[in-house]
Amino acid sequence: MSMTASFDGWMQTVQVHVEDALERFLPAAGTDPARLHEAMRYTVLGGGKRIRPLLVFAAGQVSGAELDVLARAAAAVEMIHAYSLVHDDMPCMDDDALRRGKPTVHIAYDEATALLVGDALQAQAFDVLAADPIVPPARLLAMLRVLAGAAGSGGMCGGQAIDLDSVGVSLTQAQLERMHQLKTGALLKASVMLGALAGRDIADTEQAALATYSNAVGLAFQVVDDVLDATADSATLGKTAGKDAAANKPTYVSILGLDASRALAQTLRGQAHEALIPFGEQGRRLRELADLIVQRKA
Repeated sequence: MSMTASFDGWMQTVQVHVEDALERFLPAAGTDPARLHEAMRYTVLGGGKRIRPLLVFAAGQVSGAELDVLARAAAAVEMIHAYSLVHDDMPCMDDDALRRGKPTVHIAYDEATALLVGDALQAQAFDVLAADPIVPPARLLAMLRVLAGAAGSGGMCGGQAIDLDSVGVSLTQAQLERMHQLKTGALLKASVMLGALAGRDIADTEQAALATYSNAVGLAFQVVDDVLDATADSATLGKTAGKDAAANKPTYVSILGLDASRALAQTLRGQAHEALIPFGEQGRRLRELADLIVQRKA
């Protein structure tokens, strides 16, 4: 994809490319069991900002990866993200009725279907990524391990478990940061690393720089989420606003306050930019995504 295109133009092109890939890689709605497949497509298609796929494609420009490889990796990571949202919204977790501006899966269908949708999307993600015909086997195995590590108990699920245990508990900033490094940051970091692994061999110093970038944007994403949860309304967010405060969950805003949280997001944005200096123009889209993550309003 052209580096001369505007950021908005590039982003829209990637989003269309990813939507097409998701359409192809999800089971057809009419395929038996039709209700499950219909619900999987309801969950994934036609919604969301696709931040994780955008990170995959942006990092792929650093490594010179092929578009078909990036589309497959982006679809896989978006399926993992979508499954996590389905389960997160269920009554046994956050019990939310709204996601991406429409009823959550357990509301639109039922709780059992929502549970199965999440399970099926997780399996589908690994099936899609493992079927890549272009990436050398050793590197493809590394990509699969990156995604599995980010999704499991040492990543997203582990962070969610800490989150559930933290309701009504006072956390330090360091403890809150650790929770979100796992719950939110791990999958964002995996998106960057998948894009990097999808192309040429990446030097250790480059991997370290991308890890520093990923850690910064992962935390910034959550800090901004907490700010928006405290200041925006449900119509703007496309999900229930203020639910963390209502559930007595620790957030950056509850620990630091609004102004300090906003300042922290800007500091993390600066750290992300600094980490990308070695990549020059190839890191442009990653820099722009760091800006988007920090400056977003929803």
